[in-house]
Amino acid sequence: MSTQEQHCYRYPRPSLTVDCVVFGIRDSRLQLLLIQRAQPPFRGSWALPGGFVDMHETTDEAARRELEEETGLTDIFLEQLYTFSGVDRDPRERVVSVAYFALVRADAHAPAAASDAAAASWFDVGDLPELAFDHHDIISVALQRLRGKIQYQPLGFELLPEQFTLRELQGLYEIVLGKELDKRNFRRKLQSMGVLEETDDFEQGVPRRPARLYRFNRQRYHELAESGFEFEV
Repeated sequence: MSTQEQHCYRYPRPSLTVDCVVFGIRDSRLQLLLIQRAQPPFRGSWALPGGFVDMHETTDEAARRELEEETGLTDIFLEQLYTFSGVDRDPRERVVSVAYFALVRADAHAPAAASDAAAASWFDVGDLPELAFDHHDIISVALQRLRGKIQYQPLGFELLPEQFTLRELQGLYEIVLGKELDKRNFRRKLQSMGVLEETDDFEQGVPRRPARLYRFNRQRYHELAESGFEFEV
């Protein structure tokens, strides 16, 4: 026996995977990035990007690796969502999955399927295909989390281009929340927070009076948050 004593676990251990719910705004709709499985089980079915966690990596590292391998996405907002541990959620073996949700600027991220994904494509959240495993359940939890957190954390700016109009900002919140917001109250509240930075630029190529472009001042937000400021829409 080596100097390090070998240990045999008394109980069987489940495998560990990660699954990533990737949201983006495309064509004024909230959409979700899915991959088509190239391997069994559920070969040919659509599913969330994800896979097994390697022994040398954390679940955060595994989630980012799987996203890059299966969709080509890198350097995006990613946050742990929930752990799904249904006993029969995977027909191969006992598998526990740590789910993540991600937010991307869909116009700046063209998915490219690779690894064990046969294809990668965007789908409307309200019109999803049949999915593998328990991925419909995971998406339901992620959508609930997004709609809740976007009202008290500035997550919405992760879905917008670097510069945007106030019309686009309000439209984003209405798309995610699924309801109309009062224009005057929404703009007054956002502008009073001090986290929107007015630029000298205006939107281009529109059949109306061009609107001014703004950007989210991330540094200012963090400074305010440290002093007890609460973001609320």
